[in-house]
Amino acid sequence: MAAAAPAATVNFLAHLYLSPPLPEAWLGSLLGDFVKGPVEAAGVGPAVADAIRLHRAVDRFTDAHATVLAAKARFAPGARRFAGVVLDVAFDHFLARDWQRHHHLPLERFASQVYAALQRAPQPLPERFTGMLPHMVSQDWLVSYREPAGAQRALQGMSRRLTRGTGLLAAAAELHARYSDIEADFHRFFPALRSAFPMAGENPIA
Repeated sequence: MAAAAPAATVNFLAHLYLSPPLPEAWLGSLLGDFVKGPVEAAGVGPAVADAIRLHRAVDRFTDAHATVLAAKARFAPGARRFAGVVLDVAFDHFLARDWQRHHHLPLERFASQVYAALQRAPQPLPERFTGMLPHMVSQDWLVSYREPAGAQRALQGMSRRLTRGTGLLAAAAELHARYSDIEADFHRFFPALRSAFPMAGENPIA
């Protein structure tokens, strides 16, 4: 049986960027990849629940957008099932690389605020999330996405967690081969995403 594409999206930086800049919202914006089923059954506070709902709305908008659908269609048939994962990582890469155009804080400061907030989160969290968080912080994932090598490392790491990760590796190779095209897709898509979810940069933490 062929390996299925990973169920969770991995565009952590984009979700954090679009979130209200509050610790509970940052937490919920990432838990959207780890909490399945009705949000009401997740046992989280209202602000976290609202951020999970926002995460899901962002994913629905992204998955249905014409630019994203066209970008996925460029991938070779054997790699297309992983195209969404590659685009998530690629779009985080372009956001991180050009962060100063989109946010008033330096990326390093923003990332450190997010890491500190996540590490202070008091409520019980999904085991998969708590297992991931130390690696996210120690390896500084949010900043590492800024370099193409960081994006490739993220994809290679995901491929190792799949039973058959060769399909994801093939899709990751297309990111390198189609870098300019995917960059153009990001610049077409991201303004529409920001317009649909215009929270970024509001009421920043001091």
